[in-house]
Amino acid sequence: MSSTLKLSQRETTFNQEVVTRFELYNSLFQTLPFYQVKEIGILLPFFSSHCEKGTIAQLSPTEIIESFFEKYVPGIDREEQINRMFRFIQYIERQVVLFDAIEDSSFNKIGRTDDTGSLQSLLQQASQSDKVRDSISEKLKTFSLRLVLTAHPTQFYPGTVLGIMTDLIEALKKNDLNTIDVLLQQLGKTPFFNKTSPTPVDEATSLVWFLENTFYHAVSAIQAKLEEEFDIVHKNDQILELGFWPGGDRDGNPNVTTETTVAVAALLRQIIFRCYYRDFRILKRRITFRGIEKTISRLEKLLYQNAFNTQANPKDLQNELLSLLDSVKQTLISSHGSLFVEIVDGLMQKVRLFGCYFATLDIRQDSRILRSVFKYCTQQGQIKSGLKGYEALNEEDKIKAIPFNEADFHCPDDEDDMTKDTLNTIRLMKQIQYSNGEKACQRFIISNCQQASDILQLINLFLWSGWKKEDLSVDFMPLFETVNDLSSAAQVMESLYTHPFYKEHLKRRGNRQSIMLGFSDSTKDGGYLMANWSIYKAKVELTAMARKYGIDLAFFDGRGGPPARGGGKTHRFYASMGNEIANEHIQLTIQGQTVSSQYGSVETARFNIEQLINAGIVSSLSPNENDLLNNRSKALISEMADESYQLFIALRQHPLFVEYLEKFSPLKLLSKINISSRPTKRNAGAQMKLEDLRAISFVTSWSQLKQNIPGFYGVGTALQKMKDEGKWEEVKQLYHQSGFFKTMLDNCMMSMSKSDFRVTAYLEQDKKFSAFWKQLRDEFDLTKALLLELTDSSVLMPEYPVERRSIAIRERIVLPLVIVQHYALQCINKNEHPELNDIYNKLVIRTVYGIVNAGRNLA
Repeated sequence: MSSTLKLSQRETTFNQEVVTRFELYNSLFQTLPFYQVKEIGILLPFFSSHCEKGTIAQLSPTEIIESFFEKYVPGIDREEQINRMFRFIQYIERQVVLFDAIEDSSFNKIGRTDDTGSLQSLLQQASQSDKVRDSISEKLKTFSLRLVLTAHPTQFYPGTVLGIMTDLIEALKKNDLNTIDVLLQQLGKTPFFNKTSPTPVDEATSLVWFLENTFYHAVSAIQAKLEEEFDIVHKNDQILELGFWPGGDRDGNPNVTTETTVAVAALLRQIIFRCYYRDFRILKRRITFRGIEKTISRLEKLLYQNAFNTQANPKDLQNELLSLLDSVKQTLISSHGSLFVEIVDGLMQKVRLFGCYFATLDIRQDSRILRSVFKYCTQQGQIKSGLKGYEALNEEDKIKAIPFNEADFHCPDDEDDMTKDTLNTIRLMKQIQYSNGEKACQRFIISNCQQASDILQLINLFLWSGWKKEDLSVDFMPLFETVNDLSSAAQVMESLYTHPFYKEHLKRRGNRQSIMLGFSDSTKDGGYLMANWSIYKAKVELTAMARKYGIDLAFFDGRGGPPARGGGKTHRFYASMGNEIANEHIQLTIQGQTVSSQYGSVETARFNIEQLINAGIVSSLSPNENDLLNNRSKALISEMADESYQLFIALRQHPLFVEYLEKFSPLKLLSKINISSRPTKRNAGAQMKLEDLRAISFVTSWSQLKQNIPGFYGVGTALQKMKDEGKWEEVKQLYHQSGFFKTMLDNCMMSMSKSDFRVTAYLEQDKKFSAFWKQLRDEFDLTKALLLELTDSSVLMPEYPVERRSIAIRERIVLPLVIVQHYALQCINKNEHPELNDIYNKLVIRTVYGIVNAGRNLA
């Protein structure tokens, strides 16, 4: 069957399964017994249509809103108009949930373009020959995939709504009208936002929902399938690993403390025991034979106590649990004909996978904080560092001077919070390893890492805090984020690989090194093309350096949801890595909306995890020679990246850049959205500076503006340069041959599909911002025109018609929210009714939720 025919069939299925059913079930909202729902439900189609027509006519949001009320609800005052807008928002928020649930319920029918990226395709390849099966088995012995859940503030559905969505998806699969009706009623009465900001522990609890309800089942099912099909049973290193940042990531979040980390580690331990206990109850119902009673009783007591009772001095019980389960298994084999052995095997496999920790709690802190703590420690007499004048030394001399002496320094209680938290957390990591297992907390990530001494100084902080050199069971991971830091990353790592102490430490850790690369900050720093190209180049250089010194390298990609933060078609990036880039281990962050949109159900989680496994295996076993960029291809991409970088830097330096974002996007109000414990910018009390602004806030603000600048700006100018210099055919060839370059531009098209400059077209008449807005719009138009020419298409995302249609419907659903948001911002900027500014601020804040949720990977 041709790929075109397959795409056409998927589109037809999407229309039948999603679009038609959404229209049907959406009508149920009008019958809900809530205040003004019927009236709002009747008005909303008119409001949506009015917003659409007004946008096409390029009217300002104020003109659209005022003309709507004048035409459809004349005679009501401004206060009642605002009340109606809040009702529209509530209605549309729930429409988005309904669309999400319908789309997710249809996943098995429309979610798979084909099976080429799934576990099934690996199994099909293996069934064709024993040689292929052996090759896959061999590769799986060294391959690993780690998904790390982060608490970045872009997950807008609270746990209560996620629970409703899960039940709604199941009801929709069966077209169970009565249950759907009841769940929509529940949805109508359930709040969508918090009245206060969540604490870091609240954030952890929210994300643990996914560990418990989707990852526990999906990861164990994939592991079972792999063990069944390939020769990898009980290999020392896990294929699938989970990581967790809430409660451990304190970079820029003063609300994360040592107490927070203690609470989250305990929560992870308790929840995994609850998962085991639920499975144990099934096991106990089946295994009712003589000769096992005492072992079963001991297992039940262990699991129940640790699942439901607070333990005074918990310890790692993984080996004891496995020993007890193995005892049951052996008795079943020897005395009961192996009856129900598979149930015991299933629980044993989960205990091997998740231990007593469920997911590894990563600790992260900024290098500038760590340098400050190191300086403090050098001044403490009992440490005896012998580092007088250390601050004045150059990098080379600092590396030589670090003593790596051991001490047992306890930070005084009256020391400043940051110093106390850093040193107490370093001590705490040892305690967590004792209670939950070594893997429970064994990674320390250094944000904004710029030099080798950043790592080496941190190691000495551990040695001064009671850790012993030979027992230092911690992996130290640099995070390179800016374009400049990425360019010097390989030199930093060579300094570490050749350093006597670090070399010995790595040896004790199996000669494995993880390096984290930040997509979000590099995009904010250098624009879309330059960020992606800088990371690609850094990976090539870092891989070469690791291979030179015999290091097993793992890249940990800090990817957000949208392409501007490293998201988009993520698995295609990994499938397109040539052999110049280490790809034996895939590690990436799962952030915000991506958690619920890609891992919100067991089905979607399995599919997306399988795609990543497939990408890692296939890129190694069947490398596409075109994925290895030749010198000419590298020169072309480098030239385009440089051109786009110059344009992006000029834009960032434009005197109106920050002011434009502050006036016409919700940037200044994001801190008031109660979805995160983390401030929207570093130096929270200071005046707004671009360098302090978090990449998430930066990207989210542009997406609310419907301009998505970080996802495309500079691409058109770069492509035009190639065309002007007679290199267009080479670029076209590169797009069709290089998986890396094609994925980069395909993701760029995804960003652009969620942009709509008509919403802000009124700014073309603005005296102050007209030229600036036109500059942004012109680059969008240029980029779009050249991408259409490059893909020989009349639409963006030509190879993804279902995704394109889904985006278009979602954009149409939330267009009224966008118009309301920009209307409220216009009212605030005009300041004609200052007494209503607080209400307008609330209106803006409320619209953000629905717009981000509808985008699924906007933030």
